[in-house]
Amino acid sequence: MWLVWAIAVAAYIVSVTNRTSLSAVGVDAAVRFDADASVLSMFAVIQLAVYGGMQIPVGLLLDRFGARPVITAGMALMAIGQGVMAFAPDTTTAILARVLLGAGDAAVFPSALRVVATWFPAQRAPLVVQMTGIIGQTGQLVSLLPMAALLHATSWTIAFGSLAGLGVLFTILTFSVIRNHPPSVDADVSVDTDTGSIQVVRSSADLRQGFRESWSHPGTRLAFWSHFTTPFAGTAFVMLWGFPFLTAGEGLTPAQASLVLSAFVVFGIIVGPVIGALSARHPLRRSRMLVLPIVAVQALAWIVVAAWPGPAPLWLLIGLALALATGGPASMIAFDHARTHNPSHRLSTATGIVNGGGFIAGLIAIFLIGVAMDLQGAGTPDTYSLEAFRLAFLTQLPLWAIGSIGIVVERRRTRVHVGLDAPRERRSRRGGRAR
Repeated sequence: MWLVWAIAVAAYIVSVTNRTSLSAVGVDAAVRFDADASVLSMFAVIQLAVYGGMQIPVGLLLDRFGARPVITAGMALMAIGQGVMAFAPDTTTAILARVLLGAGDAAVFPSALRVVATWFPAQRAPLVVQMTGIIGQTGQLVSLLPMAALLHATSWTIAFGSLAGLGVLFTILTFSVIRNHPPSVDADVSVDTDTGSIQVVRSSADLRQGFRESWSHPGTRLAFWSHFTTPFAGTAFVMLWGFPFLTAGEGLTPAQASLVLSAFVVFGIIVGPVIGALSARHPLRRSRMLVLPIVAVQALAWIVVAAWPGPAPLWLLIGLALALATGGPASMIAFDHARTHNPSHRLSTATGIVNGGGFIAGLIAIFLIGVAMDLQGAGTPDTYSLEAFRLAFLTQLPLWAIGSIGIVVERRRTRVHVGLDAPRERRSRRGGRAR
């Protein structure tokens, strides 16, 4: 059981490493492909778009074939994608590589969750899922430190070829070790060892009635806007634009920039369980006590950095990274909303809707930053400037504003829907009679 889970988690670490493999070498990518900021943004945007678009097909494949073949195929696609990237001579080929990478990446985490659901007792699964997510994020450290060091010590082909080789290794490992379910059962089921209840594990979404019913509940919309608003700034920072901003903009050395981005990863791992515990302890105050304050902290941190006269000190940039790191754990609260307000038969659909919120915001943020850099005439590494980066990152403010309005509106509707608050009209009539 633990060996199967360990290989699935290790595969997820490799998946995250592949996903963020451009984070510390974005400037090198821009030089290699002679790409301006908008084109560089497209590498990440297309990769995330494919990842998001593949979630429902991956769920259908998991329901039909189980975790073993799906996670193996995902690792193989990522290996091919990084192999293509290693030898890509132009932008078009590099974009094809990111498409393959996004498709392979999309298969890994859902498969790892499927392994947890089918191999572990139902009452232990939530903790193991949390451990899977936290441990998997360490893959970002691999892409920040060893990946960048290997590229600068050798070459682009060797660095990305090494990631391709790692993908081949894990294609073999996942196929050899992972099994769809324990040998004691003959189907993908979750077993509660305390009560003896057995439930079929399903990953796919109902695209017709289930989608309509899920979206009609304000709790699902609250979850969507929560996931839309909290993680996108960290996604844009760590996936693509953080390292160029810190080095070409703020003037940090690559080692210092890696320290800042590593602080982002490590703090996210540390603060995740804390935010999760607070969310579980205060289920009726998640939005006001956690989500909205975290959004405010992220926006305030960027405003302070943008307004700082001259290059920001290292301590402030680390503070920015810590503020952005809270977005990922906070986005998990959205799935708590989805579980709370949707019955089990449409939970997969609601989860897919919620997950889409974060990807939509991440795509928009990464693309807007690139476009803003180009419009300022700072679209290539030779023309990057601190002022251009600062203005470009401020394009995130409208996304925070839109998302926060959505959270406030849908939180109110959700509380009315579940009977925690009275509708405004009713409260107004009561107030009028009292006067």
